[in-house]
Order: sequence, then C-alpha cells, then structure tokens
Amino acid sequence: MSDHQTTTDGAWAPDSCTLPTAERPLRVAEFDQFFAAAVRGVDRPSAQHLRLQLDGSAQVEETARDLTARESSCCSFFAFDLSRSGPDALALDVRVPAAHVDVLDALADRAVSVRDQG
Repeated sequence: MSDHQTTTDGAWAPDSCTLPTAERPLRVAEFDQFFAAAVRGVDRPSAQHLRLQLDGSAQVEETARDLTARESSCCSFFAFDLSRSGPDALALDVRVPAAHVDVLDALADRAVSVRDQG
C-alpha cells in the first residue's frame, strides 16, 4: 500500500498528514510559489535526505521558517533544518524516515518541476 495519495492535479499528501483535506491545495500552492521563487538548486545526499539550495534573502528565510513550521505541525515525520553558510547561501535540509522516502521523492520532484517551469 502506498504511503501517499495522489490527487487529480498531481499533488500528494501522505496518509498520516493531519492538514484538513480542504486546506491541502492551498499548502501545495504555497510550496509551489516558494519553490519557483526561492529554489536555486536541488541535491539528494541520500534517499532520506533532500537539500534545497535557496536564495539567501531574509524574506526567503522567513518564508522557509514559516512553511516548514506549519508543515511539521501536520506531517510530523518531516525533519527540516534551515542553515546559512554565508550571507547569500541558505540551505533547507529535509529528512524523513525510511518509511516516507516516497513522500520525499514527490517533494523533490515537485521542487525541481516547479523551479524549472519558473
């Protein structure tokens, strides 16, 4: 059995997500906007680890902190870590347990797809 469900627009949500179904398209749209505006690179250090290289602006950092805090509250299996290695270098590391690799795969695919379209 799959750990995520696919909707007609290609968006996914893990079965364990507690975000109300009616709010999910809004959250997907928020992430899409963030991916299009902020993601500069996508790395996959391991199957359970995704690293998004982000625009280093203060606004991007604020948006990333807000989105990841809200996502963690409904999908507690995500571990997000936002870090700076310099004034213009911001990275968002996303980790999941092995049971949720397919959800991380979908998130990585979405980030690349939206970034490439923007």
